[in-house]
Amino acid sequence: MTDSLAVRAVRRTPVVAAALLVVALAGCADMAGIGSQARLRDASSLGIAPDSAAVPVSRLDGQWWLAFGDSQLNSLIDQAVAGNPNLQVAQARLARAQASADIAGAALKPQVKGDLDLNRQKFNSNYIYPAPLGGSTQNIGLLQLSASWELDFFGKNRTALDTAIGAANAAAADADAARVLLASNVARSYFQWARLNDQLTVAQRTLAQRDETLKLVRDRVSAGLDTRLELRQSEGGLPEARQQIESLNEQIALQQHALDALVAQPNVTASLKPPVLAGVKPMALQANIPADLLGRRADIAAARWRVEAATSDVANAKTLFYPNVNLTAFAGFQSLGFGKLLKSGSEQWGVGPAISLPIFEGGKLRANLRGKSADLDVAIESYNATVIDAVRDAADQVTSAQSITRQQAEQRAAQTAAEGAYDIAVQRYRAGLGNYLNVLTAETSVLAQRRLAVDLAARALDTQVGLARALGGGWQPPATATASAPSAPLD
Repeated sequence: MTDSLAVRAVRRTPVVAAALLVVALAGCADMAGIGSQARLRDASSLGIAPDSAAVPVSRLDGQWWLAFGDSQLNSLIDQAVAGNPNLQVAQARLARAQASADIAGAALKPQVKGDLDLNRQKFNSNYIYPAPLGGSTQNIGLLQLSASWELDFFGKNRTALDTAIGAANAAAADADAARVLLASNVARSYFQWARLNDQLTVAQRTLAQRDETLKLVRDRVSAGLDTRLELRQSEGGLPEARQQIESLNEQIALQQHALDALVAQPNVTASLKPPVLAGVKPMALQANIPADLLGRRADIAAARWRVEAATSDVANAKTLFYPNVNLTAFAGFQSLGFGKLLKSGSEQWGVGPAISLPIFEGGKLRANLRGKSADLDVAIESYNATVIDAVRDAADQVTSAQSITRQQAEQRAAQTAAEGAYDIAVQRYRAGLGNYLNVLTAETSVLAQRRLAVDLAARALDTQVGLARALGGGWQPPATATASAPSAPLD
């Protein structure tokens, strides 16, 4: 009994020694002094109140542009989302990232493959094969199933999958961010087209007004009430008005080309009715910046997912310091001569573990870990930069929206005064109580106010679009995401 136990202990000694050696070497994995230095910014560090309950901001709909009430704009955005090449590129990148996640997930599962190998081989008579095999030519057949399964004790494959999932979710958020940006660019371009059309109306009105004034001056010159100086002054205003009209027509054509490119359909705007600012309803957006809405920006979510992916990549780099344990097995048939391949005696099989452990690798693993930690720092600081830029963007839009409202009120008062002064100047000129220079001066003020009114109305709409985009454009994380959304500091 004692001898039997001693024999068993001797037989197990190599196995036990190998196991102890593996454990000892694993304990020597040196990752000291390597780690990420960057830190994520939170809402309080950006001066944003995290309590969103008291913030009366309307929740944006995913199709926020419908609030403008312009069917042409709605159609253009729908066409752009369906056909813009840049958006299709983002979708293709998403598909590629999702495929990478599927590849990484496959490493967690057992792998099985089949082999069928039929060869005719000449065996060397001066090698290890004795006669009659040496020097002969034989048919060799192999029919076999083999399987392997990496036992992920230290999480190498799991962290690789988490990295791929983070990259896929970042790509999905990037695609959504591209969609929000495209919709806002189409809306802004459409409103610029409307602004130019309104400016063209002002210019055409100016030309008609100057033509009427020229007739008045000619009548006064014919009656001997004015000189040719006033006539020349009046005639000079018409070419200037016509030049402005031509310039605006050029800008309108260029703006239509830009819209055609965004929609990815040449000449699509040629069939549309020229938009005007008065036909667009303002969007109701209250000027506040809650942290939870900024947290719903797709670009911030994409940056946060990259941090998650980089964090998993660092964890994966650490697992490379530890052993790999694989279970392998095969079963099949092998024979000399194809006719014997499936006969009794040709069967073969094998099963067993395989353990590998890096011992001396010249510092490659530490260098790889330092590189992954640096990538994590880059991802974190990129996230911080994205958040800071988002806060600035939203704050800019809020400031502009509030300022434009006040500017419009002052501009309306100024335009009323300027038009009143112009009417008085024309009446005094008709009655011979004032000179033509007073009319020109008053007209200049009126035209400036009319142009400013158009520009402010266009800026108001543009700012509403900018604020909708700055607050996420109604984006929400998809209900069926590749993985659960990360807990971002701004959420």
